[in-house]
Amino acid sequence: MTYASFLADYGSRFVDGALVTAIQFLCSLGLAVVVANLFGLMLLSSNPVLRRAAVGYVEFFRGTSLLVQLFWLFYVLPLFGITLDNFLTGFLAVGLNLGAYGAELVRGAIQSVPRGQWEASYALSMSPAQRMRRIIIPQAFVTMLPAWGNLVIELLKSTALVALIAVPDLMFEARQLNNTTYLSTWTFGTALVIYYVFSRFLITPCMRWTERIMARRIGRA
Repeated sequence: MTYASFLADYGSRFVDGALVTAIQFLCSLGLAVVVANLFGLMLLSSNPVLRRAAVGYVEFFRGTSLLVQLFWLFYVLPLFGITLDNFLTGFLAVGLNLGAYGAELVRGAIQSVPRGQWEASYALSMSPAQRMRRIIIPQAFVTMLPAWGNLVIELLKSTALVALIAVPDLMFEARQLNNTTYLSTWTFGTALVIYYVFSRFLITPCMRWTERIMARRIGRA
């Protein structure tokens, strides 16, 4: 069998798996962004209860394995009467895990905003919400974007783990095809190329475009 005939026979399986991976990625990313911003702000809260809750969340999800978290959600929660769909479990585990890393990026970026910007917002008698929305967050967003680019790529690669709980993503389809055809080089080589295309030609240009747009908006171009 040639590689062309291999793709002709099984290409649709890779396409289906890539679509599921893309949906998993987008769902995980949306959850991670929400969680990162929420807990990043909680880490800076003057309320000790909120701050300690955020620290506990961040330390737990950064200090334990994503694979163990995934298995815990899928296999252990049913023992307590909570059963989640495997697709839902997949992006919950990935999103919550990467959100913990993102929370530290949000915290660090906000704290890196120059003191003069904070003082200027105080001088303008802005409310705390106005201060964060109009002065601090836009500058912090630009600062954290390069690090978020790396985190988003890491999130994409982490979605491959959901194949272990039978989510029919790209890696799941590749493993199934390999078990059927034993053509490991072509099977996993094709999966590798697809992940690279996602990362190099979709995620990276999108993040760089966002960086340029935000830098121009706040005058850092």
